[in-house]
Amino acid sequence: MKLHYKEMGHGQPLLILHGLFGTLDNWQTLAKRLSEHYNVFLVDLRNHGRSPHADEHTYELMAQDVLELIDDLNIPTPAIMGHSMGGKVAMKFALTHPTRLTKLIVVDIAPRAYPPHHDEIIEALKSIDLSTATTRSQIDEQLARSISQPDVRLFLMKNIYRKEDNTFGWRMNLNGLDTNYENISAAITADVPFKKSALFIKGGRSRYITQEDQYTCIEHLFTQVEIETVPGAGHWVHAEAPDQVYELVYNFLTH
Repeated sequence: MKLHYKEMGHGQPLLILHGLFGTLDNWQTLAKRLSEHYNVFLVDLRNHGRSPHADEHTYELMAQDVLELIDDLNIPTPAIMGHSMGGKVAMKFALTHPTRLTKLIVVDIAPRAYPPHHDEIIEALKSIDLSTATTRSQIDEQLARSISQPDVRLFLMKNIYRKEDNTFGWRMNLNGLDTNYENISAAITADVPFKKSALFIKGGRSRYITQEDQYTCIEHLFTQVEIETVPGAGHWVHAEAPDQVYELVYNFLTH
């Protein structure tokens, strides 16, 4: 699968992988800052953004997609950073292909399985009738019936685009993600741990990484790990505290 990507900057290569319902644009602001020091590749994962849609959506396949991109572009051994679902892709890649990356950065996700917690969002997205909408504000009104937070609606609506016939469509494969939700929630496992440097960044208000995660699954699979907490930040750490995330990433990659 040929993933869509955006490249910027020069230096050591750094791949950035977004989370569920996201696109590479979610990391654009931070990537621009990092591109002053690194050759940054922002990637749309399968079934997201401008990358192809597929019926299958597993971490094994997504890690393979990333490997194909690295091979196709002849990217020298990169560092890889991923947020949420993208963090799990990055973990799977590191554990499966440890010689193909220099360092791993995971933002606000642990390698464990998570109980379903996106049902409300998926149902809200599936309830929207894009065929009758003529403006984005009409879509926002439909979405607001189920999702009250404007920032969450704004994030989700980045997936909507105008087609050639001037109607709206989803960039993401909404039905495919719904069907594969169990795979997206699944744990990342491996028989052999990743022994290179890894950084896990946790939002102080987020519950995605618990203290128990640190001492069980994270340190078990990533033996050279640092775990840093960004006080006051929620799950979208990079959007809520970009300066702190930039400093953590830059310091980790340069030392």
